[in-house]
This record gives sequence, C-alpha cells and structure tokens, in this order.
Amino acid sequence: MTRAIVFFLVLVFVGLFALINWTVFSALTSLSLGFTTVQAPLGLIMLGLIAFLCVLFTVWVISLQANSLMDARRQTKELQAQRDLADKAEASRFTELRSELLARLDRLQRESALMLEQSGNAVAAHIGQLEDRLERARLLAPGP
Repeated sequence: MTRAIVFFLVLVFVGLFALINWTVFSALTSLSLGFTTVQAPLGLIMLGLIAFLCVLFTVWVISLQANSLMDARRQTKELQAQRDLADKAEASRFTELRSELLARLDRLQRESALMLEQSGNAVAAHIGQLEDRLERARLLAPGP
C-alpha cells in the first residue's frame, strides 16, 4: 500500500514539474536520430517515454500478480486434493480398525461363551458327582 502511495506521489510531482515548466517542455530542439536531424520538443518526448515506461511496468506488475494468483490457486487445489486423499485414507484406516475391533470382540464373545458353557458343564458334572455321593451315602447309612 505504501509503495502505491509513493508511486502515485512521484507521478504527481512529475506532472506538477511538467506543468510548471510546460514552455520548456514544449520548446523545439534539434534532435539527432543518428542518420538525420529533426526539430521536436525534447521534454514532450521524455514525458512520453516516462508515460510509456509507467504503462509498461504497470502491465508487468499486473501480469506478475495474475501469475502469482494462478499459482496460488493451483497450489490450493493441489493441497485440497492431497487433503481429501489423506482424509479418505484416514477414514479407510478407521473403517479397517473398526472392522478389526468388531472381529476381535466377536471372537472374544464366542470364546467367553464357550468358556462359560464349559464352566457350566464342569459345574454341572461336579454337582452330579456330589449328588451321586450323597445318594450313596444315604443308601449306605443306617436308616432312622
């Protein structure tokens, strides 16, 4: 922003300088073009060159800005594509982790159900043995 203000102030000062010295700027002078000599106002030619250079540099700056904006937009699109790819990979990993955890949980539930069934069978067998012992003990014991 400050560069633009400085540039604008320089242009205003050049314009004021040219306005104040307009008679000198528009005075005809002998100018040599190398192969011939012409009568032309040197000040106006120099002002024209300054105006041409200002326009040329303005176009150059605008093209630099446009290229920078296009590069930034391209990089933003590439970054977004990489971000989307990373998000998909992360979602895939979460899905894979979830399915793995569900499979392990299912396996643990089956194993615990099997162990519970085996424990129940073992307890039932022990109870059966104890009942058999009690029955034999009653049969062998003299009655009241």
